[in-house]
Amino acid sequence: MIFSPFVYNTSQERISVEIVPMTAEDAHRTNVIPAWQTDWESDYILSSCFEKYAVKYGSELLALGAYEILNNSLVVHIVYMEAQPESNPTMINRKKYSGIGRLLIAYGIKLSIDNGLTGDVVLEAKTAQLAKHYEKDFGAVALPSFGSTPRYLIADEAAKKIFFTYLT
Repeated sequence: MIFSPFVYNTSQERISVEIVPMTAEDAHRTNVIPAWQTDWESDYILSSCFEKYAVKYGSELLALGAYEILNNSLVVHIVYMEAQPESNPTMINRKKYSGIGRLLIAYGIKLSIDNGLTGDVVLEAKTAQLAKHYEKDFGAVALPSFGSTPRYLIADEAAKKIFFTYLT
């Protein structure tokens, strides 16, 4: 079986995309009009040991994701994921592409499996709306957060369901 990433266009047709290591040019594109919510050229992101990946459709940059491999915790931490402004639901009403968040989570699951871990991922919900979305649509389970941003685990059957969507 092969991991075959895709997103949906406005007609809800599957569009095959590629996921590749993020380049300096990809990071720079987050600061040109239309600017992304996050500056991926920031020292925090660029100097981190996070693995950073770009989702592309041809030359179009659809999304970026930063992942932390936590071997001592047996999970991959999805540090940050962001869709292009034209597909970011916090920036526009009608997305150019959908399914980007699910794909970035599935890629985190893939990284977990590829690194000999359990296929589990953890991520933080930046908003209450995202928290509900993670629980309802991805089967995420809330973890103790000790007053910080709500943290979620996607594991077991929920992770398999997401990951298997992209296997051919």
